[in-house]
Amino acid sequence: MKVELKKRIIAFSRLGEYLRLLGNDVSENTTDNDNAEFAKLVKVVEDSYLHNGWFLEKNVRHMLLSLGKSMDKKSLEEWASKYQGLTDNDKKVKTVAVVMAGNIPAVGFHDWLSVLMSGNRILAKLSSDDNKLIPTISDLLISIEPEFENLISFTDGKLSGFDAVIATGSGNTGRYFDYYFGKYQNIIRRNRNGVAVLSGNETSEDFEKLADDVFMYFGLGCRNVSKLFVPKNYDFTPMLDVFSKREEISNHHKYFNNYEYNKAIYLVNSRPHLDAGNILLVEDNAFASPVSVLYYEGYSDLSNLNTRLKMEQASIQCVISRDPKVNTKLVFGQSQQPQLWDYADGVDTVEFLIGLD
Repeated sequence: MKVELKKRIIAFSRLGEYLRLLGNDVSENTTDNDNAEFAKLVKVVEDSYLHNGWFLEKNVRHMLLSLGKSMDKKSLEEWASKYQGLTDNDKKVKTVAVVMAGNIPAVGFHDWLSVLMSGNRILAKLSSDDNKLIPTISDLLISIEPEFENLISFTDGKLSGFDAVIATGSGNTGRYFDYYFGKYQNIIRRNRNGVAVLSGNETSEDFEKLADDVFMYFGLGCRNVSKLFVPKNYDFTPMLDVFSKREEISNHHKYFNNYEYNKAIYLVNSRPHLDAGNILLVEDNAFASPVSVLYYEGYSDLSNLNTRLKMEQASIQCVISRDPKVNTKLVFGQSQQPQLWDYADGVDTVEFLIGLD
């Protein structure tokens, strides 16, 4: 049985309050401090680094704060208002299998939210790299609205008994997903990356925010900036000066091992690069750069670059720039703070879900 839309909105709004508390490092819930499931989530966040060395507590809290901010009641109502089908309580509940990635904390949250917001049932297959956050968040949601209990399940084994599938992975796993899930109604996502277009007029504040877009979650997310487009003969010095001050990046051994390895490869191969002490800038036409490496490419005509970005949109998750002439862009510092309606790969997940037959 479907949870009424009004109840869905109230429950997710309440969940958003909890996630904002966690994101702001408030371990006491001032309005409901006896919620045991919230206490369990606090513990999972605090112990996240023990289960995945990339999941710093600071980064996990940042993710939960971003998710919590997106789920205020007004935003949830605005999001829901875009879809007439959300109010159709007579439509049969479908079971949607969601294969989640584990590259950054709770990266499958939006699919989880979209399936439940659409009135359907989720069957989630979690990555072993991130198999605690979403289940614990689910328990917290159920404590808020018990009617969700029969609409959420997880599996470690082979997926079965589902009507549609949403799967996220790399280019290689995307081909695997196509093979196994091609007969189902599906959304299958592959590698994408964030890019930034610089004009040469950026301020130090812009570079500070760009550093967040580059370094947040150690650059492992599909919305992280991994490629820069810069004017010909661009002076990287002001940007590198800002980047070099991110000492917490250098102090993370897994990240810094990648940095030292890539630096050694470039030195051995005599490949030109710029070095900020915690990230390497390399001229390359590709979009997906290795961990600790930021690719860049020069441009001389912004109109031509806009055309290029449109042609390559299958490889691009988001575009960051302050230049008003750059098409479909976000401002610096916003790559990892999407709104509810900022869908991965530009595919409207909720429209897909309410249209399942």
